Amino acid sequence: GKSTLSNQLLGRKVFPVSKKVHTTRCKAQGVITFEDTQLVTAGGKQFNHGLQDNLKLRFWTIQVRYISLSFLAVLVLVDVSDHWTRNCLSQEVLKCLSEFPHVPSVLVLNKVDLLKKKYILLELVTELTEGIVNGKNSSAKTHGIVTETQGPKPHECRDLKNRKGWPRFQEIFMLAALTGEEVDTLKRYLLMQAKPGPWEFHSGVLTSQSPQEICDNIIREKILEYLPLEVPYGVTQVTELWEEGPSGELLIVQNLVVPRKSHMMMLIGKRGTVISKIAQEAGQDLMNAFLCDVRLKLKVEVKS
Repeated sequence: GKSTLSNQLLGRKVFPVSKKVHTTRCKAQGVITFEDTQLVTAGGKQFNHGLQDNLKLRFWTIQVRYISLSFLAVLVLVDVSDHWTRNCLSQEVLKCLSEFPHVPSVLVLNKVDLLKKKYILLELVTELTEGIVNGKNSSAKTHGIVTETQGPKPHECRDLKNRKGWPRFQEIFMLAALTGEEVDTLKRYLLMQAKPGPWEFHSGVLTSQSPQEICDNIIREKILEYLPLEVPYGVTQVTELWEEGPSGELLIVQNLVVPRKSHMMMLIGKRGTVISKIAQEAGQDLMNAFLCDVRLKLKVEVKS
């Protein structure tokens, strides 16, 4: 859900989104500019742990080597619809938070729209925060944010192996990144936390990715969606043509190289249906991202 949330915060789809793992390979930055304020989101990291039925534990945090005093906040994203993983933070996330307590941390509960029993959210808040938010005892939820009543100050870090939550989150947000519910609330909060300083990017920039990287990622997203199991991870993308057409449209030709003929047949599909869907959907996403007409042609071949 981290790429979906990033796209919602940016207001345009520039990061690939897929149900399969490792969709976003790059550590690209997102750029949010509103009036005289600019925020830059760092490349996120996904921590995975094999659980029952090979379920994955997924949380979003900035990679440790990128954390510094200059960071505005660390967002920890929890999928509340996954009852196998939602009740505790991973050891990697807890270690990251404990090693950099000077960086403000924010807990984001995602996919709240999928929960039929909303009282579960309050239970999760208690578990994931150890009952403490911004140095106070957490209580009721208002407009997607958990409010607080005065309570004890956060206690010192205990042995992380016995810990499930983190008592030093400054705020909690409950949202649905896919539908955009309460995302603006989080965005306004982050903008309010901004500190004076020079902008890193021009106001028209949305991401540190190059246009070619955006293109590769969007096409790869569709490949992940339409090909089964491990097949998408063996596809190599080679751009053969990238130029402006006579009417100002963007002309793109990309060759998709696969290791086996059987993979090529799956990628092409019966009568070319699969590759046509990928090209059509990727082309539309590219037009939405670049705000111009895009003519995308995809070719498939077996690695020689």
